[in-house]
Amino acid sequence: MEGFGNRGPAGDCRLLSDDNPDAALSLMDEIQGKVAQLPAHPKRCRPGRVEGTRELVVRPNYIVVYTETVLAVTVLRVLHAAQMWP
Repeated sequence: MEGFGNRGPAGDCRLLSDDNPDAALSLMDEIQGKVAQLPAHPKRCRPGRVEGTRELVVRPNYIVVYTETVLAVTVLRVLHAAQMWP
């Protein structure tokens, strides 16, 4: 699994941590745990809104956008559902 593009999950978690540090840590742990499972089953998540991507719903409001190849799963963004994508 390759690293996070742009802000990655840390960007959203930093915003959340200003209001609730414990919730931010919990969210980050949940995102990392679910992303760590992607290499074993990269096609299990729904097709993405952008061609060539897939979307893992971590919580109803948090979506991990990623691409997958034979060699790697690459996380492109972690979005809050209120964010515009693409």
